[in-house]
Amino acid sequence: MSKSLMPEEGLNIKSRRLGDASFKRGTRRKILKSLFVFFIMGCSLGSFLFWHYFLKDLPSVEVLADYHLPMPAVVRDINGMPFGRFMREHREKLGYEDFPPVVIQAFLAAEDKTFFSHHGIDAPAFLKAVYEYFTKMGTGERAHGGSTITQQVAKNILVGDEYSPTRKVKEGILAFRIEHLLTKRQILEIYLNQIFLGRNAYGVSAAAKAYFGKNLKDLTLPEAAFLAILPKAPANYIPERHAERALGRRAYVLQQMQANGYITAYQRDEANRTPLRVIEHHIEAKPPSKGGYFLEEIRRELISRFGETAEESDNNVYSGGLWIRSSFDPEIQESAETALRDGFVRFERDQGWSGRVGTIDPGEGWQERLILANVGTGYADWQAVAVLERENGRAKIGFNDGSEDYLYPWAATIPRHDTVIPAWRFLHAGDIIIVKKIDNFWVLRSLPKVSGGMVVENPHNGRILAMQGGFDSKNGDFNRATQAERQPGSTFKPFVYAAALDHGMTPASIIVDGPFCVYQSARLGMKCFRNFSGGYSGPQTMRWGVEQSRNLMTVRAAAQTGMVHVVKMAENAGINPPGHPYPPVLGIALGAGNTTVMRLTNGYSMIANQGRRLQPTLIDYVQDRNGKVIFKSDNRPCPNCNMSEWDGSPMPRPKALSEQAINPVTAYQMLHILEGVVQRGTAAILRDLGRPMFGKTGTSTGPTNVWFVGGSADMVAGLYVGYDRPHSMGHSAQGGTVAAPIFKQFAQKTMANMPVRPFPIAPNVHMVKIDRYSGLRIYGSPPFNPEDPMSPIIWEAFKADNEPKRSFYRSAVMAPAPSANNSSSAAPVTSLSTDHAVTPPENGILPSSPAVQKPNDSGSLQK
Repeated sequence: MSKSLMPEEGLNIKSRRLGDASFKRGTRRKILKSLFVFFIMGCSLGSFLFWHYFLKDLPSVEVLADYHLPMPAVVRDINGMPFGRFMREHREKLGYEDFPPVVIQAFLAAEDKTFFSHHGIDAPAFLKAVYEYFTKMGTGERAHGGSTITQQVAKNILVGDEYSPTRKVKEGILAFRIEHLLTKRQILEIYLNQIFLGRNAYGVSAAAKAYFGKNLKDLTLPEAAFLAILPKAPANYIPERHAERALGRRAYVLQQMQANGYITAYQRDEANRTPLRVIEHHIEAKPPSKGGYFLEEIRRELISRFGETAEESDNNVYSGGLWIRSSFDPEIQESAETALRDGFVRFERDQGWSGRVGTIDPGEGWQERLILANVGTGYADWQAVAVLERENGRAKIGFNDGSEDYLYPWAATIPRHDTVIPAWRFLHAGDIIIVKKIDNFWVLRSLPKVSGGMVVENPHNGRILAMQGGFDSKNGDFNRATQAERQPGSTFKPFVYAAALDHGMTPASIIVDGPFCVYQSARLGMKCFRNFSGGYSGPQTMRWGVEQSRNLMTVRAAAQTGMVHVVKMAENAGINPPGHPYPPVLGIALGAGNTTVMRLTNGYSMIANQGRRLQPTLIDYVQDRNGKVIFKSDNRPCPNCNMSEWDGSPMPRPKALSEQAINPVTAYQMLHILEGVVQRGTAAILRDLGRPMFGKTGTSTGPTNVWFVGGSADMVAGLYVGYDRPHSMGHSAQGGTVAAPIFKQFAQKTMANMPVRPFPIAPNVHMVKIDRYSGLRIYGSPPFNPEDPMSPIIWEAFKADNEPKRSFYRSAVMAPAPSANNSSSAAPVTSLSTDHAVTPPENGILPSSPAVQKPNDSGSLQK
């Protein structure tokens, strides 16, 4: 019999049951809360890890909206025609509409058949690639495939080619973002222009030329299919090594094109039966380098301004897509190159064969090694060849194009330099030599050892029209026109006399051509100067001293003027190295300070430009890839040049250059004197050019270098000839006999169609008729022919404050003037009396002192 429960006990039991239920519910809530917290923490941790590994350093796809393909810098000449480019990747940019459908279809079939339907990722292919990665982990093999074209764009431009699943995930994220930023056409355009396809070809347009020698629009179906196999690994399908593999992969692409409905089965079969027909890949010989030194100088300047890598500047030289307008004139350049080369060859014509220019292994593969030697021959009809073997009394020679021929002993009889032994006996297999074809036979030629540089400048604005820095730029990029520091010899003298003219002398000032010595120090003792040819000519006019290039007169003028003023004049004209003025010593007056052809030519251009300062320039302006001008050499202000509409007023023009480097009257006086150098002085060889010309020859001590600088009112050129390691060129080498004829050959061709213009006379110049021997003013109208260069009466240029107002006769008691060629003669002893005015004679010609001998213009030339 069971016990009955009291009411109080029943209530307690019920309470306990309710408490247990409440406890359980509370526990469940705590567990759920804990699980929720752990879930949130897990999500947060996962998100953080995902952000850390995949999103933290992920580049922005926004750069693709304004993505610029690496493009070469294109250099244009003075006429706007391209003549050079700077690049490290061979690439040609096309728009989407420029890609033929067959090319697009081939690449889609090979790389991404669902390109136009997916959103950046082909999920099945992506998962398959991830699975393949983990299954091949540790085996040394790489997983391939799985990347859409969009992912490849992300990899090639944004994330790089790191082999890891992390990179693959990043690719996918970026591809998704790219698809929301760009259209499909934009993505495909970037891909087809950017992809590397081997043979240094970037983009399908460059690849079409590299593999088939065709423009992209001319590709056939099998050719387009071949290009489409290359993106994965171009080296795996090199036709010369892996032709069967390439054909197999091409067949796969053609099959996929049929499966996607791009071609028919018949087209597929026809394409499969077509051989590869890929052009042979070999290193091509560089074409003749017209303007090679000019281009190299432009490249150096561009690098100094814009850098050479994308890290340095978006407008860098090799990938910034710059457009450069230069002052390069191809016709003038050709004349300068030919004249300078001909001068080198003439100088060494009788010095024998200079020897081989290089050596290679004459065995199999000699053609590529010969091309890599990259020997410049200068002339189009000279060729660098390799001696392959000597057989049966003749030498087999090989050419850049792979052809072969023979050189016979009778065609190589020129003696080796400094010997009487024929060059034929020095030829060996593997030698690289120079030959020229004459009457269907190859004849040995010699590359000159002597070299030099030449610059042609427009004296109105400083634009460099031509530049040649050696025999051929292929043989080295050392530019002797801008980098070779050489002593200019007598070509420096005009700046000495310009300083003298600034400090009181005139072209008619009398300067003694006699012994001149200076005390240097107790250790060095006395320094005595001499004329190049020896001898003295006594008191002569400044003009005569310049025309005949007399050293003693130059040193005496420099000493009287003060070398401080001379070196200041050189600095104003930009002759000395920038920031390194010459020391004020008398040796500088005779051209002992180093300079370059460029600087000296620019100094003479200032003389021709009435002393206005000029800065030599090769680049007119530079545009970025979008056409914006980012640099220009002419920064002169031009009010109203940018008017939106013409207001009827005269065409606005930039203001003329006004900064003076040399006093304009002094510059014209010096120019007028230098015209006399051409008319009857050391450059008289140029007199028959038939136009107003000025210039000066120069020969440095040794002689180690010979110079000429000068030109017309519209063109100034300077050049020197000498050895790279300076040594004597032989006593017969002089500026008037080596350098001036080079300029003459250049001028005869270049100036033939140029208008004949006199040099404009600077304001405030007073032209006075004088006797050019005595420097005295001529009264009346005596008969004389101004066209006769040897006339004793000439027009001379004076400043207003030192124009000869009256003629004076300075009576002198002199010893008989010695011969200019008698170096042992004593100096003339001169006794001067008081000046007194002379009444002009009836015929207007002043009497000369019987004791003063007139100099012999031709006999006193400073050689």
